[in-house]
Amino acid sequence: MGRVQRRTLLKALALTGATASLAACSTEPAPAAQPSASAAPATTAPTGTFAIESEKLELSRGSDRPLPTTIWYPTSGGPFALILFSHGLTATPSEYETLLIAWAKAGFAVAAPAYPHTSAGVRDYNALDVLNQPADASYVITELLQRYPGQIDTDRIAAAGHSAGGVTTLGMLSGTRDTRLKAAVVLAGRQLVTTPLQGAATPILFVHGKLDDTVAIADARSVYNAMTWPKAFMTVTRGNHVATSAELPAIAATSTDFWRWSLFADETAKSRLAADATEGGLATFEESLDV
Repeated sequence: MGRVQRRTLLKALALTGATASLAACSTEPAPAAQPSASAAPATTAPTGTFAIESEKLELSRGSDRPLPTTIWYPTSGGPFALILFSHGLTATPSEYETLLIAWAKAGFAVAAPAYPHTSAGVRDYNALDVLNQPADASYVITELLQRYPGQIDTDRIAAAGHSAGGVTTLGMLSGTRDTRLKAAVVLAGRQLVTTPLQGAATPILFVHGKLDDTVAIADARSVYNAMTWPKAFMTVTRGNHVATSAELPAIAATSTDFWRWSLFADETAKSRLAADATEGGLATFEESLDV
């Protein structure tokens, strides 16, 4: 994803003077939780390393909103907590496989749609369509609950995203609030319009490069500072907009333990977060998770 392309969304909003809330740009409200016949959900966070497999689903929220979705999940056990991941502008889910597979191998189901107007290679690219993506993401969650009955823990659903995917994730917690979400991770993301976070307090982990020249770290910190929900911030000291292979292990470890704590109340995982984030001296960490 080129630097100029990654700037497009911010420039487009400035030029159009976008002031509507994320909800106003969405074609349908976030759905309520779907019933699902299920084995007894796990009461403790998954540990160890799981064998995984993946599938590609051809989903669509209407004829003009195809949402091809890749899902990675452990081959045994379950039902599993679900993480819905949203990609950045002109990116694809496959570009994030290292991180998403790490989450799946840790015992989580991970689903990543390719959005219809902002993913790589689309003919009708439109950066502003990111405002419709929270509803897309909620639709994908609903479809997965229906297609994988008993395999997804309906009480442990989370969202994550990078860059414009972080915008999507925050949108799912604000104007197009998906009440099923119990936690979120925002990677190099921000809010585009002033829409307060809504609904039940939901823990959020922010991960941001201090030298990010596409989405300034100050933009993420403004959301973090205004939050009254449980929150944590991992600052990658020399990081830019996209994490390097050297930075990814600490990001994967920190976010995985964040999922264990936020979705399963695993206090041991919570106690590891600072050490996870600062391993190798590549990042700093702060948190206010007990509010």
